[in-house]
Amino acid sequence: MKKVLLTALALFLAIATFAQDEQPQGWTHKGNFGINLGQSSYTNWAAGGQNSLTALGAFNYEIHYLKNKFKWDNSLSMSLGYCVYSFKKKPVKTDDLIEFSSLAGLEATKHLNYAAELSFKSQFAPGFNYAVDSTNCISKFLAPAYITLGLGIEWTPNEYFSLYFAPVTGRITIVNDQRLAEVGAYGVEPGYFNPNDSTEWIHGKKIRYEFGARAVAKFQYPIAKNIDFSTKLELFSNYLKNPQYIDVDWQNMLVLKINDWLNANLSTHLIYDYDIPFYDAEGALIKGSKVQFKEVLAIGFMINLK
Repeated sequence: MKKVLLTALALFLAIATFAQDEQPQGWTHKGNFGINLGQSSYTNWAAGGQNSLTALGAFNYEIHYLKNKFKWDNSLSMSLGYCVYSFKKKPVKTDDLIEFSSLAGLEATKHLNYAAELSFKSQFAPGFNYAVDSTNCISKFLAPAYITLGLGIEWTPNEYFSLYFAPVTGRITIVNDQRLAEVGAYGVEPGYFNPNDSTEWIHGKKIRYEFGARAVAKFQYPIAKNIDFSTKLELFSNYLKNPQYIDVDWQNMLVLKINDWLNANLSTHLIYDYDIPFYDAEGALIKGSKVQFKEVLAIGFMINLK
């Protein structure tokens, strides 16, 4: 994990050397909507394989406001994907995300702003651990959900890169499902028997509060004609419990524009959260946590929204 963080930070520091461009005043907005498809088919294939058809819908939109020394940046990203036809008896979810952020900044110097940010993360549909049980739900809308509010500074050396650091940050984790709360899913306090009365069950909590420091680095750049690259790295340390264990959320997207409406894209998503428990095949709790990683390669239609 330390190597991953060092690599990511070195990349972002190298990015910050780009020249500064003047930003347009007033309201600006941009976005896109896309539907990506994937298909595989096998007939008498000796190595084996399963026919499948996957579909992924994605929506991204940004609204920005800049007036003199005040700025307000808003972004919304949503995606939902399923393997709609495969050897499974039911559709298998391949991607699911709701992410909103709103950052207000007041210029302190040319490249530095006082900033406050509100962010929200969750998902649309129930999720399952298909390797174990396709009927046992392990996540759903608002289970989990993360609400973060922070105060800090934002460094914007150019239009492609920004670094936000908030040493005063509150984060709320919501697990709006009592069954998941009882087992302490996503770091909430699990249920337990009252030590003074072994017949009384104390229900698990659905909300967890954290207070710490948060950093968010963003970079978006056309690295070549018809090739766009974007990356976002989020780090969070909880002052109140195990501050040495830093939560990591790193998303990358590479988009190849074939024409005005057809594109191919590769996305990766890495998550490390010490408070998310994992279990072995026998159901025993694994000490510590694991690095979560997801990669999606797709081709499909994309419509730019202006």
